[in-house]
This record gives sequence, structure tokens and C-alpha cells, in this order.
Amino acid sequence: MFDQERFEKQLAFIREIDKEKMIKRQSYITDCETRENDADHAWHMAIMTMLLSEYSNEKIDVLKTMTMLLIHDLVEVYAGDTYAYDEEGKKTQAEREAKAADKIYSLLPEDQGEYLKSLWLEFEDQKTPEAKFARTMDCFQPLILNDATDGRAWKEHGVKRSWVMRRNQNTGAGSEDIWAYAREHLVEKNVKNGNIIDDSSEA
Repeated sequence: MFDQERFEKQLAFIREIDKEKMIKRQSYITDCETRENDADHAWHMAIMTMLLSEYSNEKIDVLKTMTMLLIHDLVEVYAGDTYAYDEEGKKTQAEREAKAADKIYSLLPEDQGEYLKSLWLEFEDQKTPEAKFARTMDCFQPLILNDATDGRAWKEHGVKRSWVMRRNQNTGAGSEDIWAYAREHLVEKNVKNGNIIDDSSEA
């Protein structure tokens, strides 16, 4: 039986999450001019998961992982994007995003809202194989774009090697193979060519 009240809640959520397209990130897409938005980021990682899941350290539920990635940044509709290397922003990120999660997922019918919020919490907790692989995708995807755009965002923000390594300290937890490739072919390559500041001597 068609439940109009339930349907209208779903539509309200669908309309609200369209705002994700307005949340700009710091990475540039491959035209080297346009900054990526949150919806671009989510779509890209979902496709990546479908293609790259065979490299996961552990067997994962691919659809669950794709869903997790499609919804994990919806909180930024209200909380805004926190740049990976914005240390001040990170101080309030957890609190802002928790409040935003309560708000955004409460728009849905209770069963769907609880399920999507539970996926968001699972992603944040980083304990399941799906969450670990999703985090790998979340860290790997910006590396791909930064490399493809000759490090434009890295250079604009004066990103240092130590920052990138700290950001990716758990990337291998989802896929050791992907992180090994990314470290050699995306990180160290861009340190050598000057797109990432080499501060290794300061350690």
C-alpha cells in the first residue's frame, strides 16, 4: 500500500541532500579549474569501490560500502566541509557533524533514517572491513585528483609530506596494496617533483 506520508518524508530528504552539490571541496577535478563538490566526491568513490574492492584486505559487502560512501558526507550539508589539513576546523568537526547527522537523517522515515545514520557512525568508528575500505577510498580519491591536477590544491595550501602521511596513516587498514601504490606513485612522486613540500628532514 502506498504510504504518502512516508513517501513525502523520503522526497524531503531527497530534496535536502541536493545541497550536497553546493558543498565545495579543496580538490580540483581533472579540468584543473573546477573545484570538486561533495556529490562529485561521493559518486567517484562509489564507482571506485565497485572497481577496486578486489584489493580490500578483507572481503567486504560492496553495496554496503558504496552506500556508506554515498551518504557519509551528507552531514556536510549542515556542517560544511572540513579540509583535511585544517587543524582548527578539525577541533569542532566531530561536534558539528554529530549535530548535522541528527538533523539530516531525521528527515527520513525512522527505519531509513536510523539505518543511514548507523552507516555514518560505522564509517566514523572505522572498525568493520567496509568502514576501513571506505576510509581507504576517502583518502585515495583526493590523492588521485591532486596528482592529476599537478598538485594544484597541494601547492595552494603549502601541503607538506608529513601532513599527507599523517592523513593517510590508516589508509592501508582497508587496502595495503592500494596504499603501497598511492604512497609510491602519488605521494612520493609529488614530493620529488615539488608539488608536496618535503619536510622529511625536519622529523
